[in-house]
Amino acid sequence: MIPIALDLQDAHVYASRGTPRPPAIVAPAPREVSFGKIAGKVSARTARVVVKVDGVVKGSTVPAHGRFRLTLDLPPRDIRVRIIAEDRFGNRAGRSVAPVYGLPRAANPTGGRPSAEDARLARRVKALARAHPGIAAVYVQDLRTRVGAAWNAGARFPAASTVKVAIAVEVLRVLGGRPARGGSLGRQLSSMLVDSDNEAANALLTWLGGSTSGGAAEVNATLRSLGIDDSLLYGGYALGTAARRPIPIRVEEQPDFGLGKHTTAYDLARLHSLLHMAAHSKGALRRVPGSFTGADARFLLRTLAHVADPGKLDRYLPSRFPVLHKAGWITTVRHDAGIVYSPEGAFVAVVMTWNAAGVGTSSDVLAGRVAATALRRFDALRGEAAGDSSTRTTMFGWS
Repeated sequence: MIPIALDLQDAHVYASRGTPRPPAIVAPAPREVSFGKIAGKVSARTARVVVKVDGVVKGSTVPAHGRFRLTLDLPPRDIRVRIIAEDRFGNRAGRSVAPVYGLPRAANPTGGRPSAEDARLARRVKALARAHPGIAAVYVQDLRTRVGAAWNAGARFPAASTVKVAIAVEVLRVLGGRPARGGSLGRQLSSMLVDSDNEAANALLTWLGGSTSGGAAEVNATLRSLGIDDSLLYGGYALGTAARRPIPIRVEEQPDFGLGKHTTAYDLARLHSLLHMAAHSKGALRRVPGSFTGADARFLLRTLAHVADPGKLDRYLPSRFPVLHKAGWITTVRHDAGIVYSPEGAFVAVVMTWNAAGVGTSSDVLAGRVAATALRRFDALRGEAAGDSSTRTTMFGWS
């Protein structure tokens, strides 16, 4: 019998005597991000493994002891990865995985290290934030070197929808895996993040704790276990190194907003950084009680890649640079928090704004300027570390 999992175009080949079996794919997995790792197992008859991305050959390798592994550059979008086992006579059998969202392999998560402030970037971030009307907070950090800068990153702001990422983390932790495709939990999770739907957020909080306040308490407990100590969900949503100075987490200006859901730029940056680390089974998020796996992190990152809220952190970045983010806004606040991926790596960026008279497009412009400034500086630092004074960002018209 021909296995159902085989692509039809390979069925006649597999039916013939002596052909290789299709590969057993370990990575990548469907509905997840991938940093280019291709891995799995093949039969003893397999002489070569070929990898296609959206029908185009991107790489090949010779398996060893029935296993194969290689790392490729994947395009930053949802793709189909097809892995083909070939024997020495040219017979083939393959399997496909889709959708997989490609991220640059240079951004593959590494182990943690102490943060370090870059004075030049800190001055620029401060100038941008202080020029903004109202009160602003900023935190940016390269996720490999841990170099970055901040301004007012310890100040509490109304959280708005930014902490919906924390709700999603708690749902996946409690569920012990991704929600079933097409099921109600999966639809609610997608609606909460991609469309920022408050009703979906409330439904998930109720699923977690029996009520929106009960669910919020569960999310708060997990945040505390991660060392995210200055963020609070308050019920549901209304419908409608030592030699170097660490990045400072200070309060320069504090919005006056009373009680309610709140967070800080530093807390949001830490949450997104831990999510990025967990995608490679590293960091504190993988050690919280319950079950939050690397697959969960990769699934959640792919969901954030499809958030329908452009024109903020991504405002002045090349369109081919993925920005996995979650924004939040009410009348007096507008925030954006997420991870920017470039061919050279990744950095976390959080920009929060508050104005008692109301906020508008200037908040989005600030987020865009901060992200572009951080990218330019991190690129320059990488060039300096490599002994190259030029930077790739000059290719984009930034100097």
